[in-house]
Amino acid sequence: MAHLGFLKKKKTQENLSDQQERTERGILVFENTGEVIQAENLLKQHGWEVRVMGPPPEIRQGCDMVIEFPLIEELRILKILTTAGLAPLKTVPVTSPLLQPVDIFQIRDYGKYLMVRAANMKLTVDRETNIIVNISGGGCPDVPYLAAAMVGQPLAGAPSPREIGHTLCGYALQLAYEEVRRRCSV
Repeated sequence: MAHLGFLKKKKTQENLSDQQERTERGILVFENTGEVIQAENLLKQHGWEVRVMGPPPEIRQGCDMVIEFPLIEELRILKILTTAGLAPLKTVPVTSPLLQPVDIFQIRDYGKYLMVRAANMKLTVDRETNIIVNISGGGCPDVPYLAAAMVGQPLAGAPSPREIGHTLCGYALQLAYEEVRRRCSV
């Protein structure tokens, strides 16, 4: 019996730790995707660890992406963004499971092939050769160009979507590209 009580106590401590970890993060909500991309780049240039995520439905406003950031640094981050003319619509502490941002990645393992979806863009690679075999999704005008430039290329030699694309689809494809490279150890 005492042993079971010990397990319950440990589980409670883990739950408290999970809750503390959630309260240490916040979400920056912006008007549009362009502002999210600019804010992410600016904050990373200043050395902040931030992630672009999908917003929880409870706080969705206009843009379908938010930036998750270390909440303890809120004042410094807001100063950097405001100085650059990128003030968010609002800042929300992540204090409830309902406010957890949604990972924008979906990973599909098809055995020989690995597909990573970021937002509405999908990149598929042959795991044996690390050759990009397909790019699909999105509705931006540069998607056919991105696909033509990247399909058939090895991951290590393919152009970066961020360098050759200029739309939200190019940005989302960059996220998928980075995740595929990470998972394939390239």
